[in-house]
Amino acid sequence: MPYSRRRARERARDRGQVAIEYLGFLPILVLVGMAVVQLGLIAYTAQQAGTAARAGARSASLGESAGAACAAAVSSWLADRTDCPSAGGGDEVTVTATVHIPSIVPGWDFGDATRTATMPLDH
Repeated sequence: MPYSRRRARERARDRGQVAIEYLGFLPILVLVGMAVVQLGLIAYTAQQAGTAARAGARSASLGESAGAACAAAVSSWLADRTDCPSAGGGDEVTVTATVHIPSIVPGWDFGDATRTATMPLDH
């Protein structure tokens, strides 16, 4: 068999092997991608909880409702997952915002992101 024909056949076989290897590696790439997106969601939710706590504490320090300010401060798709109880004592008010972390993997629960903010009461 001439060298060029044999070389062409080997190249075609290599091309098929690369496709099979890629298909075997694809699930790993998908899992890594999902993990990156989930970590981003966790960080974003924690940031939103901090924003909600500060907004709720600011609102409660002015004598207004902390819960409404908390829900308004977070993204609309996280607002129904947000809880912001406030507690006053002395000359300050403390608001703890709890936002449930969404999961892109069905059946996995990553819990809640909780942040606290304290503001002086406005007299």
